[in-house]
Amino acid sequence: MSTVTIYHNPRCSTSRKALDLLRERGIGPVIVEYLKHPPSAADLKRIARATSQPLHALLRTKQPEYLEQGLDDASLTDDQLAAAMHATPVLIERPIVVTAKGARLGRPIERILEVLD
Repeated sequence: MSTVTIYHNPRCSTSRKALDLLRERGIGPVIVEYLKHPPSAADLKRIARATSQPLHALLRTKQPEYLEQGLDDASLTDDQLAAAMHATPVLIERPIVVTAKGARLGRPIERILEVLD
């Protein structure tokens, strides 16, 4: 099996369930604790493309920082959104699983099955 990476927050129950789901299927993923090691802006844009969703779909819009930083402004570019997400990683929705087949936001966690070999 190709490399599987999970962008993970160990304090999030959904993220923990996604990690358990991977392990139950015999997958030992690369675990990126994105709050400690946020992906670069370029990586965030690449991940969004791999989900076939707009970058905005990877934003936690209920975080206070979302409105505080004016990220609800529809005129913001992906470069601006990705820079904000990198600088304030709590804005990144989780869990995100990336494989050779693509990437999926694990909400609901069963969505990650779509990109597993």
